[in-house]
Amino acid sequence: MSVAQPIIADSIAQSMLDEFQTQVRVTRKFLERLPEDKLTWKPHPKSMTAGQLAYHIAWTPGSVVRFVQENTRQADNFNFPQPASLEEVLNKLDESIATVREILPTFDDAAMHETWRLVVGGKELMATERGLFVRDIMFSHWYQHRGQLCVYLRLLNVPVPSSWGPSADEQPSFMS
Repeated sequence: MSVAQPIIADSIAQSMLDEFQTQVRVTRKFLERLPEDKLTWKPHPKSMTAGQLAYHIAWTPGSVVRFVQENTRQADNFNFPQPASLEEVLNKLDESIATVREILPTFDDAAMHETWRLVVGGKELMATERGLFVRDIMFSHWYQHRGQLCVYLRLLNVPVPSSWGPSADEQPSFMS
């Protein structure tokens, strides 16, 4: 009797890096569509501005991999800076991409399975496997905000790029 071999034999970090490399191209398309003159627009008084949301999307991946380098981290105060230009957002995305490419591969599978803790004032808020936190925040959180930006673009009457499949405005490249 033979043992089935895993379909994905890469390390956890390499598998995540591969996903990131694919998804960052999609994310860049969404960010590039944001009109420069709409960076301060927001759909509701309680919402982030379009620029704040775009900057947060650009900032998230790199900040997450930096944040999880230590096994215990003090929770940061989350602020959402208002970028002055779309170029600032795209530069932050480029910085974030470089950070992910540099740091993520340094985590071996043992490190990804280590318990990672988030604390505030010495009180533990969360304890989870590092890899699960990265998956949840660097990817799921990121995708959620990319979807939020999609709604902003639609409300601004900006053509929404395709992502997994067609949008109402464009077909994905594989369908062209």
